Amino acid sequence: MARALADAGADVVVGTHAHVQQGAGWLGDTYVAYGLGNFLWYHDHRPDSGVLQLRVEDGRVVSDEWVPAEIQLFGRPLPLHGASRTASVARWRGLRDCAGLASRPLPSPASDGLASPADKPDGLPAYTASVHRIGPALRTRLGSSHGPRCPVPWSDLRYLRLAHVGFDGRRHLGEMVVAAPHARDVSGVFARLYDARWPIRQMRLASDFDADDDRSMAADNTSAYNCRRVAGSASWSDHAFGAAVDINPVENPYLVNGSVRPADGRSFARLDRSAGQSVPAGVIRAGDVVFRAFAAIGWEWGGAWASPDYQHFAAPGR
Repeated sequence: MARALADAGADVVVGTHAHVQQGAGWLGDTYVAYGLGNFLWYHDHRPDSGVLQLRVEDGRVVSDEWVPAEIQLFGRPLPLHGASRTASVARWRGLRDCAGLASRPLPSPASDGLASPADKPDGLPAYTASVHRIGPALRTRLGSSHGPRCPVPWSDLRYLRLAHVGFDGRRHLGEMVVAAPHARDVSGVFARLYDARWPIRQMRLASDFDADDDRSMAADNTSAYNCRRVAGSASWSDHAFGAAVDINPVENPYLVNGSVRPADGRSFARLDRSAGQSVPAGVIRAGDVVFRAFAAIGWEWGGAWASPDYQHFAAPGR
């Protein structure tokens, strides 16, 4: 059940009613506590108790702490101190191994996760990414960006949670949906961008904008899957196949028919984006780390088109 809830997008899963403490830790990037035991009870036959404290950043648990207590004869828990506290915390942490849970918020192999091996000197945590099947709860959330006539079924799509560096220089956790065959490659691309500290404004699902591409671009939102047609055409967009990613649309606008999309991208529309040129933060140019990362997985850059779409990268053959 914990795996199903994690795949559906749960950030924290806490079980109950077993009357004994069970393992707690990370399952992929979801925090799972299988059981905290009793708290206030009518006897002291199972005395181990306590309070679980979790720190959550960007919808993701980044650390845990167990504050132990012991249920007294009269059923009330009292906090432990000193050596008793240390021993109780050690016992509690030891339970996670037999539960198959991780001691750090790193993706597990079972969730197809990827992680960089070590933190960087600037203090940011290591890159993390996880890949999940799309369960019922996520399908409901993604409803505006998917329909029964879409060319890719739910079973062939994957939900990604990807670390990225924001324009504030801090680590953030974003969301993205791509076709299953591209999931690990795309996760690897954003690992390279994270390691290069290349900034991304935000990374949210198209459904957060009611699948309105103009709204998503205006919000400078980096996104991927959206079951939509090419603007002004009856053809499916690369995004409808989960085979395209748009990055920082304001800094990297689409220039078509004399217009700039989004409109706020006008000041970036005429930048020299040739290799080696100095460009503002978040701007993509030929030969930079973004270009190289996507080229390494065989994806093409829309910035080279006759009507440049500087934000757009897509798998070949669509």
